[in-house]
Amino acid sequence: MEATVYEEFGGPEVLRHETGVAVPVPGPGEVRVKVAAAGVNPVDWKRRRGWVEAFYPTTFPAVPGLEFAGTVDAVGAGVTHVAVGDEVLGWTETGAYAQYALAGIVVPKPEGLSWETAASLPVAGETAQRVLGLLGVGAGGTLFLHGAAGVVGSVATQLAVAAGIRVVGSASESNHAYLRELGAVPVAYGEGLADRVRAAAPEGVDAVFDAAGHGVLPVAIELLGGDAAPRERIVTIADTEAERYGIVFSGLLGDPDAVRAGLAAQAALAAEGRLTVRLAEVLPLKEASRAQESSESGHVRGKLVLIP
Repeated sequence: MEATVYEEFGGPEVLRHETGVAVPVPGPGEVRVKVAAAGVNPVDWKRRRGWVEAFYPTTFPAVPGLEFAGTVDAVGAGVTHVAVGDEVLGWTETGAYAQYALAGIVVPKPEGLSWETAASLPVAGETAQRVLGLLGVGAGGTLFLHGAAGVVGSVATQLAVAAGIRVVGSASESNHAYLRELGAVPVAYGEGLADRVRAAAPEGVDAVFDAAGHGVLPVAIELLGGDAAPRERIVTIADTEAERYGIVFSGLLGDPDAVRAGLAAQAALAAEGRLTVRLAEVLPLKEASRAQESSESGHVRGKLVLIP
């Protein structure tokens, strides 16, 4: 099969498009999916650089990619919840940048949901739901979401707003209209961020979700009371300095049953038009290196998707 492969850590140049990669065989509890679309995420290039080995240890040769949408092609022993021919989306265990991938967590793709949007949901949806659950902000509460216009941030914004949470979201000026459309109160990045958040939420914020990194954790602590700030009310998915501040870095999947339930619910919302993911660009699999380079630049507005 065709797949993107890398055999050492490094920049995007270590990625190779190969045509003779062995097709994986599903084991017990696994399904094999013919991939129709694969999502590109920052964690993909962080893994390629060797920066997240504590969470996602790499075995070479490696195929990048965590999320996909496609058609079930084969099932392993004990699989009864899906059958060959079913259209699904989910998480792969063998890499999504390929024609075929193995998965243990899949849910049905609703009719009318595009392959590209379906492949954009698993990572962003699960991450957003997991962090919101950890923070525990209830209806009527106020959340500061750093990086609210990114893919994870925008999904988290929509889920929070739907739950009755007031969201103050940081983003570049060019994305402020987009955040207003999602129901958030936008504030600009940069020096003076804490003051702008206070102006937008004079009653204070109840929790901080850092989806962008770039050294915002001291600002988060300041917003929640300085040295006395309850660290459990701050969660980052992007700043590896979290431990230094006593803050949770959340990077691993939650309970599989909860992941399936959440993804199925989000796919249904997306099919109904009640949850949106902004697509930036759809590229052929052979351009995976360019896709990761774009993602790593930090200037992509929306989701990058690869088509095998």
